[in-house]
Amino acid sequence: MIDAMVAEMKSLFRKNVFAERTSFYFSLDDSEMTVILDAESYSAEQGKTVEEPDCSCRTATEMFRRIWYDGYRPGIMDFLGGAIKSDAPLMLPQFLKSFGK
Repeated sequence: MIDAMVAEMKSLFRKNVFAERTSFYFSLDDSEMTVILDAESYSAEQGKTVEEPDCSCRTATEMFRRIWYDGYRPGIMDFLGGAIKSDAPLMLPQFLKSFGK
């Protein structure tokens, strides 16, 4: 799933959502990905390529698929119940916005 998502990112990327360089680390079941965004560009790589990302998110592949492809927007219970774990959950909507989601 990560490969398909990364392949789509190029055509979806929206400039100027992030003014500063911002890093996201995603752990989806047994896959890992790091995405780095700034005002003009982004990069996406397999694995954890940043020692201390600005936002880390751990969830099931199926949950992330629902968010990315189906437009599902997690609520507080998804975080409190442990379906999504993040050290900066308020940054996640901005991440999605940077790809028109």
